[in-house]
Amino acid sequence: MPHQPADAAASTVASPVPPDAPAPRPDRSARRRTTAEIWIVLGLSLGQSAVYALINIVARLTAGTALRDQSASLNVSQSARPYLDLTYQLVGIVFAVLPVALALYLLSARGRSAVRAIGLDGAQPVRDVGWGFALAAAIGIPGLAFYLLGRALGITVEVQASALNAAWWTVPVLILSALQNGLLEEVIAVGYLYERTRDLGWGRVQFVVWSSLLRGAYHLYQGIGPFIGNVVMGVVFSWWYTSRWGRHRVMPLVIAHTLLDVVAFVGYALLRLEWKQSLGLA
Repeated sequence: MPHQPADAAASTVASPVPPDAPAPRPDRSARRRTTAEIWIVLGLSLGQSAVYALINIVARLTAGTALRDQSASLNVSQSARPYLDLTYQLVGIVFAVLPVALALYLLSARGRSAVRAIGLDGAQPVRDVGWGFALAAAIGIPGLAFYLLGRALGITVEVQASALNAAWWTVPVLILSALQNGLLEEVIAVGYLYERTRDLGWGRVQFVVWSSLLRGAYHLYQGIGPFIGNVVMGVVFSWWYTSRWGRHRVMPLVIAHTLLDVVAFVGYALLRLEWKQSLGLA
């Protein structure tokens, strides 16, 4: 803060600034540069996924087969040779998480730690883990019910959460895949996007709306139901992040998202076929 003369400081009454108030509106050149950066980061990550998901849902809706009779497979094996498949899986996870490193690098250009700015550090481990489990429970249980409802209504495809061939490394790779999703989605769609849209002068509501729609868009390949469900998840996560409880800490969101995907991926891989069929998961 600039130094003020004693008399000026005494006569000035500081007005409180809401923590989520928009940042001062930047000049046109800075806005263009920030906007271009956002599009580039999204184009290399979740925005690209959203475009492919949009094409995919159009293809599904025009395929002549009802959505309830279609399926989407996650964590698919890339080779029948176990160690070659493991190599493909690990390399895929590494490259998929690189946009997170890019986003953090770009945010660090401000001269402060990007990890600390979005709360991706380990400064509050107990609180972060507690909120992570709470958010996972709040989203996971209704999420499963909403998936089953979507299947019943015919607006959700059958999602096979793990199509990996059985091997000793299957579960560890599924856990790494879940962590990759948690980092990529929460750092980009929440932490990075919030910081950059603040630079554009956006307010909290505008950020929550667009972040949530982005989250829903890249899940469209699973059907209309998952689009709606993930928009709701996006509203909860992005609103919490910008609230006094979230304190702009993305780590609890990463933990919650990772827990949700671990349960989905590993649980699906370990469930017996008859259990999957009875639960409507296969």
